[in-house]
Amino acid sequence: MRAALICNPASGRGRGARLIPEARAAFASVGITDVRMTECAGDEARVTRSALDDGCDTIAVLGGDGTWAKCAAEVAASDGATRLAFLRGGTGNDFAKNFPAPAGDFVAMAQLVAHGGTEWRVDMGRVESGQHSEQRDWFLNIAGFGFDVTVMERVVRGGTLSGPLVYVVSALRELFAYRGFTVHSPLVGSDARQLMLVIANGQHFGGAFHIAPDALVTDGRLDAIVVRNLGALARVPLFAAVIRGTHRSHPAVQIAKGSEFTLQFAAPPRFEVDGELRTAASPELRIVCVPGAVRVLGGPAA
Repeated sequence: MRAALICNPASGRGRGARLIPEARAAFASVGITDVRMTECAGDEARVTRSALDDGCDTIAVLGGDGTWAKCAAEVAASDGATRLAFLRGGTGNDFAKNFPAPAGDFVAMAQLVAHGGTEWRVDMGRVESGQHSEQRDWFLNIAGFGFDVTVMERVVRGGTLSGPLVYVVSALRELFAYRGFTVHSPLVGSDARQLMLVIANGQHFGGAFHIAPDALVTDGRLDAIVVRNLGALARVPLFAAVIRGTHRSHPAVQIAKGSEFTLQFAAPPRFEVDGELRTAASPELRIVCVPGAVRVLGGPAA
């Protein structure tokens, strides 16, 4: 076995940098000393490709959902055979909640990498846009449109908060001001304005929100959650319901499962994939599930 540890010092607003000594020591204790750092935003692809080229058959990644997804995308774009292990070092760290893995226990994760554990063949999602789908944005956890994007833009602007509370507070600050958006899709069934559209591979996002309670990262399908635009006061109980995961029966919520979804906007939309903001290359987007895209190391089945 040849394993490497990739660390993103910028993840979690600097939390990743503070955790590097702990992660390095945990992996060194099992004989893994190949530690590689990302140097700037978007550097995950280069560092992952370097580890793949050097013959690493297991790559552990210290970061959050965005870092994990970018490393996983590079592995999926190769042959998908290299195992991945995720160490919690970001803000929400939501994807690791979908299967049993001690992502916050670096000693336990190092032991799994060195000595083996349960491998989960997990799906990924991909947002395709452009005339020939030349822009491809991969995600492990979710792709979001509308209110979700506005919240992420506030998160990116920064502040003094850290951890999952960042998302909750940012969402509360935008909850009454956001005016909704329009999208054409069989998902929505009308031209009414929508509050939010999330295409989910995993169950959780934003650190605290149980957005897709029925989603499975191994079923070859994505869950589309559409929330119709509501008046300001009606948004508050819905917001609380999404945190609890009890929003499925709300009359403003529609949920569908599928392997592919098509969305049409008036202009190329802004969207987010695993906390990373993007602008589509065209008004029409195709969102597809890539079944079993990567092997992820975890613990025993629950």
